[in-house]
Amino acid sequence: MRKLINWLKSPEWSPYAAGAGLGLLGIFALLFTDQIFGASGAFENVGGAILNAVAPSLADNTYWNYVMPAAFVSFGVIMLIGIFLGSLISALISGSFKWRAVSDDQWARVFGPSVWKRWGALFLGAIFLEYGAGIAGGCTSGLAISGGVQLAPAAFLFMAGMFASGITTAIILYGKRY
Repeated sequence: MRKLINWLKSPEWSPYAAGAGLGLLGIFALLFTDQIFGASGAFENVGGAILNAVAPSLADNTYWNYVMPAAFVSFGVIMLIGIFLGSLISALISGSFKWRAVSDDQWARVFGPSVWKRWGALFLGAIFLEYGAGIAGGCTSGLAISGGVQLAPAAFLFMAGMFASGITTAIILYGKRY
């Protein structure tokens, strides 16, 4: 039991164990809640709810009524809150929690320690990610993990594209400077 507790407190887990755990969690979520993972939909739910409060006539359309319902509380929003709280608890338990404005040492070595440059890149990247998730029909969690659990061909095409574009982007941004 002590060995298990020490392993759970470790700041880094085996990617194989974490991947297997995530796969099992996806299967159990689908079996017991009839819901699939999907983090990007939470932002669309909340965005639709805000749009509905500010300009109800704009939010009254097929997308917000049937595809991605506008709601401050949905399965995706609850999941997103759970991801945040689970990550925070994990970091606190492992003793690796730190407040940092620029969290990536590799980024700082290559692009410098500028907080605004890092946050600007994160913000712009998040916009592209959310837009891409909308075009692809799901984000990494929704399309790759939940789709993979269901053996959907689109999930495997998405994962191949995700890794190919990630590797290409890393080569363009970092080159041999890391």
